[in-house]
Amino acid sequence: MEKRVVITGLGAISPLGKNVNESWDGIKNKKCGIDKITLFDITGFKCTLAGEVKDYNPAEYLDLKQAKRLDRSSQFAIISAREAFNDSKITTENTDFNRIGVFISSGIGGIQTIEEQCEICNAKGYNRVSPMFIPMVIANMPAGNVAIDLGLKGESIAIVSACASSTHAIGEAFKTIKEGTEDVILAGGSEAAICKLGIAGFENMKALSTSEDKNRASIPFDKERSGFIMGEGGAVLVLEELEHAKKRNAKIYAEVIGYGATSDAYHITSPSPDGEGAARAMKRAIENAKITAKDIDYINAHGTSTHLNDMYETMAVKTALGDYSKNVMISSTKGNTGHLLGAAGAIEAIFSVKAIEEGIVPPTINYKVKDEDCDLDIVPNEIRKKDLNIVMSNSLGFGGHNASIIIKKFVD
Repeated sequence: MEKRVVITGLGAISPLGKNVNESWDGIKNKKCGIDKITLFDITGFKCTLAGEVKDYNPAEYLDLKQAKRLDRSSQFAIISAREAFNDSKITTENTDFNRIGVFISSGIGGIQTIEEQCEICNAKGYNRVSPMFIPMVIANMPAGNVAIDLGLKGESIAIVSACASSTHAIGEAFKTIKEGTEDVILAGGSEAAICKLGIAGFENMKALSTSEDKNRASIPFDKERSGFIMGEGGAVLVLEELEHAKKRNAKIYAEVIGYGATSDAYHITSPSPDGEGAARAMKRAIENAKITAKDIDYINAHGTSTHLNDMYETMAVKTALGDYSKNVMISSTKGNTGHLLGAAGAIEAIFSVKAIEEGIVPPTINYKVKDEDCDLDIVPNEIRKKDLNIVMSNSLGFGGHNASIIIKKFVD
C-alpha cells in the first residue's frame, strides 16, 4: 500500500525575510522585496533591480572557515534547511538518520563563485584559482552541504531543471517516501545568481525587466509586463511518511497528495504553444492525487511576468481545468520576491502551505493593467480570506521542464 506523505517542517531565507515567518508576513503585508541591486556595480546594466536577501551576513549563521568554503547558494540552502529541520523537531532519538534524504536543487549553482574565480584566474593566473572552486560551484553542493551539515545519510540528490528544479525535488521526494525508500526527506532549492554574469546572461537574452520602478518591474499577468526580476534565497520543506510523523507526535502542516512532470520538447527558452506541456503536468498531478479539477481551490502560478509565460500558463490552466478554470483562484507571488529560479518552486510551496494553514490567498501585487490574454481570477492586489483545502503549485523551466505539485489540508 502506498504511504502518505506529510509536511512537518518549513525553512526559508528570501527577499522578504530571513525565515519563514518574516517571508510569509511579507506576503500578507503585500511587501515588494525587489529593490536596486547592491551586490555589484550596476553601471552599464539595463536591469538595475533584483530581489536580494536584505542585510545578509553569513557570520550570523556560519563560522568564518565554513562560510569561505561555501558559495552563497550553499549558504542559503544550509540556513533554510536548518530552520526546516529544527521546525520538524527531528532528533536521533526519534528518527533513523540513515533514512533521511536530502533533495535540494539549484538551477544554476555557484555562479557567483564562477565569476569571482574567473576574474582571479584572468588577473593573477591559473595557479591562483581556489582549490575549493569545483566543490563550491557544482549544482549538487547545496544538497551535499546540507547532508553534511545535518548528518543526514539517506539518498542525496540535486535535480537541475532550471526554474522547475525545486518543484521537481519536492515531487521526487514525495514519490520516494510513498514507495517506502526513505522515512523523511528535506526537499527544496537554493539560488544566488544576482551577479554581473548572471544578470548579463538573462539581460542579453531579453528575459529581464528593465523597469526602474520596483513596483512595476515584476508584474505577473499585467498587460505591461516586460520580463522577470531575479530573486535569490533558499527554501526547504521536511517531507515525512505519515505514520513516522504520528509516531513522534510531529506537527503536521499539510499533506502532499499529487505530482506531475512533463517536457515541452519544444524550445530551449519558450514554452510550448498554448502551454500544452504545462497543461499535461497539471493533469498528471490531478490524476496522481486522485482528485478532480473542481477540487482545487487555489493555484500558486509560476507567473514570471514574461509575456509568453503568463499567457501560456493561463492557457494551460484553462486546458487542464476546463470550464472550472474561471472559478479557481490563481496568483503569482513573484511580484513580492522576484524569480528565485531554482528555488522558486520551494518558496512558493511554502507559501501554499501557509495559505492552507491560515486560510489566506496571496494576492498578485502591483497589478494595474488588465490583459485579455490573462483573464483568470488572479486575486489582484488584495489578500483573500478563504478556507483552502487543496492547492496546486506550478513551476515551468527553460528547456521545457514542467512540474506541478498538489498540497492538501491534512485530515487524519
